[in-house]
Amino acid sequence: MKQLDNYWYSKSIIVLLLLPLSWVFQLIVAIRRWAFRVGLLKISKLPVPIIVVGNINVGGTGKSPLVIWLAEFLKNSGYMPGIISRGYGGNSDMWPQQVVEGSDPRAVGEEAVMISQRTRCPMAVGPDRVAAARSLLKYTDCDVIISDDGLQHYSLGRDIEIVVIDGVRRFGNGHFLPAGPLRESRKRLKTVDLLVVNGTAGPREFQMKLVNNKVYNCQDNAISEDFQTFASEEIHAVAAIGNPKRFFTDLRKKGLKIIEHPFRDHYFFSPEDISYNDGKPVLMTEKDAIKCKLIAGRQHWYVPVDAQLDERFGQRLLRLLERKVKSG
Repeated sequence: MKQLDNYWYSKSIIVLLLLPLSWVFQLIVAIRRWAFRVGLLKISKLPVPIIVVGNINVGGTGKSPLVIWLAEFLKNSGYMPGIISRGYGGNSDMWPQQVVEGSDPRAVGEEAVMISQRTRCPMAVGPDRVAAARSLLKYTDCDVIISDDGLQHYSLGRDIEIVVIDGVRRFGNGHFLPAGPLRESRKRLKTVDLLVVNGTAGPREFQMKLVNNKVYNCQDNAISEDFQTFASEEIHAVAAIGNPKRFFTDLRKKGLKIIEHPFRDHYFFSPEDISYNDGKPVLMTEKDAIKCKLIAGRQHWYVPVDAQLDERFGQRLLRLLERKVKSG
């Protein structure tokens, strides 16, 4: 998949060879959407508003920071949000699972644990988004549910759709999987309620800035003064996320000299994966630190990310939500 990712964002003969498979995938996507639209496949409507945060292409775009921002914003606006997710990376034998303090990231997924810890909102995960949402309503008093990812999970009825776009990579070569990164057509963007761009925004889009000015120690969560603490020597940078290059590039922009260690998304580390026996500091993402809590040493640090959005985005979201609530 990583090698394909390189082809999606560059010109290659491999893309041409994969185009027939892309056309088949595109046809399947169209037939599936049509089946939901005409009622051949069931859409479950739940008694509280559902906000879906997703994208039309594969790869990391910044959905998790936005979900965390949404949860905090809704709480500050008087709502009691709950969150559901697929639980990517989790290997539980029973779904759905409630994500609580002490949940094992190997069971429910590291992203779910991170979001739960950051937001302190009730959260449930599972492959069946409808079942996860219903379990959340069964055990909590949430009055709005945020679905982390799930734009293509049409069995879950939704009231507001938010699509997150990578402002640098955008949609690559514009082809469907596997010749390109698209899971749905770019025309799908015309049907969603809000477009959020992680980077430079265009017409109809709201800009999201990701801020990471703090560095925490993986063992005791002590805060380093700033990134300059690590600027005097070469350091190791570890990332097992959808787009590791974004993390590495950001560290270099802060003046750090790094040795890159990219891993596949949701990879679970062994001690050997993050031990380099040279005394140099190791920086990783917050999501990766969740998985390394028991194997990290004093030389391991993580960089949390916070989303910043235009005030107009929050106002627009509240108007949409109030309209949905009033309409029942």
